[in-house]
Amino acid sequence: MRRYLIRFIKLFLGLFLFSIGTVVTIKANIGLAPWDAFHMGISIQTGISFGKVVILTGVVLLIVSVAMKEKFGFGTIANVLFIGIFCDFILSLNIIPTCESYWLGIVFMLIGLWINSFGMYFYINAGFGAGPRDSIMIALNKRFPKIPVGAIRGSIEGIVLFFGWLMGAKVGLGTILSVFGISFILQFTFRLMHFDVKKVKSESVLDTIQNIASI
Repeated sequence: MRRYLIRFIKLFLGLFLFSIGTVVTIKANIGLAPWDAFHMGISIQTGISFGKVVILTGVVLLIVSVAMKEKFGFGTIANVLFIGIFCDFILSLNIIPTCESYWLGIVFMLIGLWINSFGMYFYINAGFGAGPRDSIMIALNKRFPKIPVGAIRGSIEGIVLFFGWLMGAKVGLGTILSVFGISFILQFTFRLMHFDVKKVKSESVLDTIQNIASI
């Protein structure tokens, strides 16, 4: 039970770190990161809050990741629900200032991407199933093992960025930093933590329930 408690702490620490990183990149004010641009674009077009769009997008991606035979775990569900909730909460506190300086915005963007990468490390490593966006990344990495995970992630981000831009999201230097920087930052972070996503054995919801019940 202690092992499961530690894993759940890792899961929610990762989700909260990822949410902080997301808000930091938004507050950089030099162009949105790809997924943020996609979510913000939908928010602009529909009037739905940013966090709620994150949740709704997560539900759709969850269906796709399950179709790609990735496990559906408590971490997957938590990712779909809590990143959007945490983002709306952090934004409502208004404790992270919006950058007025262009150079400070670049620093904010890079810091936000690094926080995102550490958040991904924690919640994927918890082994409760990756989030829907990361499940697709992992599934593609398993199907194309010779392609670095960072390159796969970067390709996905480029696609969603295009659609976010079409829907009116702000695109700028920060967006370019995010598209190209996330590949290197993610790869560096995972290597720093000696973490290989291909070796992750995630539990399904049923696996977790059965394992806890047997303790």
